[in-house]
Amino acid sequence: MSREIPAPGLVLGAVVSVQCGQALGKGLFDTVGGPLGAVTLRLLLAALMLLALWRPRRLPAAPQDRRLILAFGTAIAGMNLIYPALERMPLGVAIGIQLTGPLAVSLLTSRRAADVLWGLLAAAGIACFLLPGSGGEPLPLTGLAFAVASAVSMGSYLLLSRRTGHRLPGGGPLALAVLWAGLLSLPFGLAQSGTRLVQPHALAAGLVVALLSAALPYSLELMALRRLPARVVGVLQSLEPVAAGLAGLAILGERLSVLQWCAVALIATASGGAVAGAGRKRREKNPLPARPASAALLPSESSRPRS
Repeated sequence: MSREIPAPGLVLGAVVSVQCGQALGKGLFDTVGGPLGAVTLRLLLAALMLLALWRPRRLPAAPQDRRLILAFGTAIAGMNLIYPALERMPLGVAIGIQLTGPLAVSLLTSRRAADVLWGLLAAAGIACFLLPGSGGEPLPLTGLAFAVASAVSMGSYLLLSRRTGHRLPGGGPLALAVLWAGLLSLPFGLAQSGTRLVQPHALAAGLVVALLSAALPYSLELMALRRLPARVVGVLQSLEPVAAGLAGLAILGERLSVLQWCAVALIATASGGAVAGAGRKRREKNPLPARPASAALLPSESSRPRS
């Protein structure tokens, strides 16, 4: 059936799915008593899905590989600081700031003069978020700090996912890393939410969030990467801040100002330009075909993390 859907449609479906999942995750705050409980529920349920899917039989034997999985999972847990940020700012704004993490990694590791333009566009986008009057009220410092911490974690995830994919093939390491992220969040989630985490309606809602924001997007991206170069997937994923803004409007009733939409557009354009430029450079240096599907089991440098 996936053959009947154009490959770009699979990527766009993943983009829409993950942002709808994020919006529903924000709606989960009231059910479980706060964002930390929502993070714990999302990560642990996503880990169970991924463990059932990939069925890793054992931990890697080498100590350095175990440390790599722990670091990978810690970065995943850090990315989920986007949820406390969502408690304090609109979804589109938070995701726009979060995307600057992998964008910064892409720009800092580039030697292309043209990438300076993309860096300036991203900086202009952040400035638009911070300008007085950009959304009626200035962004709260705590929310901004959580979003920036999530962006830094996403940049770290980018580097660690690359290294994990090279050293440990298959989806098992990802499942173990997400499980570790869930265990890291568990004390904070229990402290905030307590027994609300195991109430049937909370588990049902958390399962939907985990499915939309993790299991389904991974599956769609895996199918797309069998038919599209990773560079093209990365460019399409740069639309995520736009999808986040629309999901926030449709599901949460969050309205962004004209200036905030300009910021979202600038960051999305910068991300797409940086990914496309990096892809062209890699192709010129080493004109190999797109990586096989077996190499796409972990997010690459152009893949958006989902957990």
